[in-house]
Amino acid sequence: MKHFSLSSGMTTIRGVFYPRGHIVLMFPTEKDAMLAAQLLRQDGVDEDDLSFSTPAEFERQMTGLCQENADVLLPSVGTESDTALHLRQLAHEGHCALIVHAGAKLTSHHVVELLKDTHCSFGQRYRFLVIEDLVC
Repeated sequence: MKHFSLSSGMTTIRGVFYPRGHIVLMFPTEKDAMLAAQLLRQDGVDEDDLSFSTPAEFERQMTGLCQENADVLLPSVGTESDTALHLRQLAHEGHCALIVHAGAKLTSHHVVELLKDTHCSFGQRYRFLVIEDLVC
């Protein structure tokens, strides 16, 4: 499993966090995140498709990708900025992040079912123009 590192293509044109093609999962402890990663690996998710981030590192990377009171000429019609703020707040509260590269084969329903007994505190799948809430 890799350490999460923000890469090009994980933000909108406005610079807001939007990792299209990924599932972002938040967990209250590192142990919970590692259990989820283990379950995903056992289910066939490739090690290279999993990224982990500590709360401090994730919060640091999210800072600047959230537009709290930005005066921008192109307002967002979506909720990606609010979602990024929420993710940053969870990291600030000590939640770890597990980011999964999610190909078409890995359905959201399957991930929710697979991780139903973990302590997932938040989950979303980023699709083209759609953020799908995962009920963890």
